[in-house]
Amino acid sequence: MMKYSVCIDAVFEGMPVPEALAAVKAAGFDAFEFWSWWDKDLDELRRARDKEGLDVVACCTKFISLVDAGRRTDYLEGLRESVEAARSLDCGVLIATVGDELAGVPRSEQRASLVDGLKEAAPIVEDAGLTLAFEPLNILVDHAGYYLVCADEAFGIEEEVGSPRVKVLYDIYHQQISEGFLTRRIVDNIGKIAHFHAAGVPGRKELFRGEIDYPFLMNELDRLGYQGAVGLEYWPVGDGVASLRETLRYLGKS
Repeated sequence: MMKYSVCIDAVFEGMPVPEALAAVKAAGFDAFEFWSWWDKDLDELRRARDKEGLDVVACCTKFISLVDAGRRTDYLEGLRESVEAARSLDCGVLIATVGDELAGVPRSEQRASLVDGLKEAAPIVEDAGLTLAFEPLNILVDHAGYYLVCADEAFGIEEEVGSPRVKVLYDIYHQQISEGFLTRRIVDNIGKIAHFHAAGVPGRKELFRGEIDYPFLMNELDRLGYQGAVGLEYWPVGDGVASLRETLRYLGKS
């Protein structure tokens, strides 16, 4: 069954982890995710997770470029460290950003480096029983210079890598800004998607603040039988707990 996950580094930015997880529970959720594990006290995080009875859905790998072949060794070492952190948290999905476009290097070479890097990463996550989800991002508002923008390119890379444990993170907010046509791309490629992120467009606020019909999209995910999580990765207007409760009402889940 599809579940909703709260990104605590966004919704509760700057809040101590125990307080953030208590807030996630108070808002009516049973799962959360976060970005960087290396600057958190993982023992404290586990204690707070267990106290609130929550699941850790996703966290990030170290932010090392995959399009720069010269950083490959560093990336894979960071991935191995991230796998150990994720396993210690019973976290099933690792999120990978791919890095900024390299000046003076043909895109074809950068794409080849990305594919080769993910192919080398595949056995590491396969052996650990984890999924690596690499993410296209928008360059118009939030991530100027980033290499991977279009979902279709990401889906093509996923096919070329050919691992059941290397898939795409489809961020609905980013893809609405970058290219739109959300429903058709999701429907046509649902088997290639390991995780979703969601926020309102424009502004990256609550799902109910903006132009995207999220109840329609979430109903489509249910219809498609999607079994993963949708991470709520937004910055609330006002109180985070109140905004999450209103989001549940908006999605028809309360």
